[in-house]
Amino acid sequence: MPKMKAYATFDLYLADQSPRNQKLIRALRAFVKRTSPELVESVKWSNGCWLNGKVPAAYVYADKDHVQFGFIRGSSLADPKKLLQGNGGYVRHVKVHTPADIDEHAFAALLCQAAKYDTMPAPGRKKANKKRAVSGKTAKKATSKTTTKKNVVKRTR
Repeated sequence: MPKMKAYATFDLYLADQSPRNQKLIRALRAFVKRTSPELVESVKWSNGCWLNGKVPAAYVYADKDHVQFGFIRGSSLADPKKLLQGNGGYVRHVKVHTPADIDEHAFAALLCQAAKYDTMPAPGRKKANKKRAVSGKTAKKATSKTTTKKNVVKRTR
C-alpha cells in the first residue's frame, strides 16, 4: 500500500490534484466558505478537510473521475434526498463529477448538520483489548505446550 502524502496546507493539497479535480475542489471550497464560514480548512488523512474546532465536519477526497464531498459522521445526518453514499459505520459521501452536481440546498443542509458535531460526543468505539503483561514465573506458566495424539490437539498450561 502506498504511503499517504502529507500536505502542510489545504492549498498544497489542492495544488497536487488533477486540473479537473482542482476545479471541483475549488467549487466545493467556495460552497463551504459561503455556507459555513466558521469552519477552518485543514488536511487530515491526506485529504482536504473542514474543521469545527478540532472536529472534522467535512472532507474532500479526489478520485480519478470524481471528487467525494464527505462527512465523518455522515451516517448520523438526516439525508431526505438520499444523496449520501457509503456503508461504513460513520463516514458517508456524495460523488461530485461536475460543479453542477453541487446541490446548494441539499449540501448546505448536510454541512450545517455536520458542523454542529463539535459539541456532541464522539461515536462509540469498542475498547481495545489490552494484553496483560507477563513476567518472571508467570511467563513460564502462560506458555502453551501443544501435544498431538490421534489428530487431536490439546493445550495445557
